Amino acid sequence: MTRPVALDAYQWPPSNEVIAERAGLDPRAIIRFDGNVAATPPPSARPAALARALADVNEYDRGRYVALREAIAKRHDVGLDQVALGAGSDEFIVLLARLFAEGGTVATVPKFSYSMYPFAASMAGASIVDNPAEADLVFVCRPNNPTGELVDIPDVPGQLVIDEAYADYAGVDALDRVRDGAIVLRTFSKAYGLAGARVGYAIASPELIEIITSYQAPLSVSSLSASLALAAIATPLDVSGQNAERDRLAGELTKLGLTPLTSFTNFLFIPMDDPERLVNELMAFGVVVRAYAGGLRISVKDELDDEVLLDALRCVMKGVDLPSQPLRHRRATAETLLTVRLRVPGEGRVYVNTGLGFYDHMLQQLAFHGGMDLRLEGVGDLETGEHHMVEDMMRTFGEALDEALGDRRGLTRYGEARVPMDEALAHAVVDLSGRATANISIDPDPGMAAHAFQSLAQTARITLHVTATGENDHHVAEASFKAVGRALAQALTRDGSLVRSTKGSL
Repeated sequence: MTRPVALDAYQWPPSNEVIAERAGLDPRAIIRFDGNVAATPPPSARPAALARALADVNEYDRGRYVALREAIAKRHDVGLDQVALGAGSDEFIVLLARLFAEGGTVATVPKFSYSMYPFAASMAGASIVDNPAEADLVFVCRPNNPTGELVDIPDVPGQLVIDEAYADYAGVDALDRVRDGAIVLRTFSKAYGLAGARVGYAIASPELIEIITSYQAPLSVSSLSASLALAAIATPLDVSGQNAERDRLAGELTKLGLTPLTSFTNFLFIPMDDPERLVNELMAFGVVVRAYAGGLRISVKDELDDEVLLDALRCVMKGVDLPSQPLRHRRATAETLLTVRLRVPGEGRVYVNTGLGFYDHMLQQLAFHGGMDLRLEGVGDLETGEHHMVEDMMRTFGEALDEALGDRRGLTRYGEARVPMDEALAHAVVDLSGRATANISIDPDPGMAAHAFQSLAQTARITLHVTATGENDHHVAEASFKAVGRALAQALTRDGSLVRSTKGSL
């Protein structure tokens, strides 16, 4: 019997925990700019999306996830028999190498492209050749990873596979080449924000799909992952915000003297001679980017995370002092998932998005008038009402604030503010006491304002008194949140190094 030998395994970068230990940081301070994934999960990625799948998790899906394949077929205007599901597009890359190039030849377009292609060729015992016209199998990465460029698709005699993992960012596709025998690969890992779910799909002629699926392991995608993908594709995809942030980040990098290539993806590639040096210098700040021969690849996150990257680059390249970094906090329950980035004090850069427009606006007012930088995002069971989300968003914000305050040394401790809004008047008094006490009177209350303040006081460990009256419940609530924010801004003022208590601690 011939014994197998180990191949050169696909190399994943170190985990957050390993990087944090090397850099002497808290693992929560590590920000990954090396994975080309979305900054946050999609709004659809919440417990409710998994409820049905969990109820049937003891069963197999005998229909091979017909509903998901139908949704994919509808999105791309192809037949159901032209769609195959896989565990990410990587499953197809490995499988297609074995189907079309076992013991043969593989080429990639462009030559400098995704490292999974030569890895798959190695598994198939195939050789990599430079000329696509001479290859049994040709992978075209469009847009290309790691350079971000939108390459031309060649006409080749071998089997053509067009990997469109990043096509949503470019706004183009090559589905018309399916008629000529090409196979197009897509994934839910990038624009859809489901990298951890591992769901990809292939689009090809019915004849090719029949061949591909006959060589797949049965149900390589889990029912939970399929449910997340089905929920994600049910919402129209909008990457305009991500593209705008990509262009903003490219402009800021250019100001630093770097020259990112024009990108049609969610990452930027910066040609340079010694990218490893910059990778190592940035890692000391918890910023993880990826080096290639001849360049550096940086994934685009959201503005707050990207500013952390830019601050670290300014420190390394220009000798500028590093400003305080936002605290990162996460709260996950069966009902909600919330993530927070908080800097106290900040510059009033605030973004709150939980799907509850009114209370998102209220928390934005509190954080802005409190002089904080806050980015709070969450998803939850909004179909059951606003109670769970309002409570959890305020508890999560309070937990992050409590952690940001630390031992509360040097803080003024007390704050008071009166805020009018038309006919409404709110009065708020706050004490960073370390004791959770709330005395709240809001009349009329739009429904959850008083409970929101109670939830905040509990987890932030503050004493909070709020009195607000008026005729319009929106005006009353908004005046209250602004007043609490302004009272907090006063209490958070630094006036020395003492803990403002004769006991010596709060």
